[in-house]
Amino acid sequence: MINKRYFVLAAAAVVTLFVPLVRQAYAESYLTPSVGYYDVVRKKDPAALFGLEYRFDEWSCKLRPIIGGFATSDGGTYGYVGANYDVTLMPNQLYLVPNFSVGAYSDGSGRQLGGTLEFRSGIELDYQLPNTQQVGIAFNHISNAGIYNRNPGEETLLVNYSIPTGMIFGR
Repeated sequence: MINKRYFVLAAAAVVTLFVPLVRQAYAESYLTPSVGYYDVVRKKDPAALFGLEYRFDEWSCKLRPIIGGFATSDGGTYGYVGANYDVTLMPNQLYLVPNFSVGAYSDGSGRQLGGTLEFRSGIELDYQLPNTQQVGIAFNHISNAGIYNRNPGEETLLVNYSIPTGMIFGR
């Protein structure tokens, strides 16, 4: 039987190597700053959360590779790579965005999640403005999937603002 830790590490390595190979497709890339609440469900170690995510151009199958990170007011940090899947609810207006990522977590003086390797899964609802910028709300769960002895998990609630990179850096 394959050790779960080796399997997870191998999967993380594949995702990390795969993200830079993204090619141009249908939608443009976005830079997405976010602000929110860390430990929104249990409220044992609540903290403010500040994040930044780069959302690559969408693939033909609506997958959007992402790379990002956040920091909490307790000194916790999390850097990750993964993917979003854009589900169109109303064309050019409303999107439901499930996501999954894998990354490295440091707890600072906040919540201890059991280890460095952590997974994030979540759901986001985005409204697209006429200028193609988007504003959204996201709920995420962070957990180590039981690869460590301790796996308390954590939830975050975020408000984000996605800006097309063409508006920032020019086309």
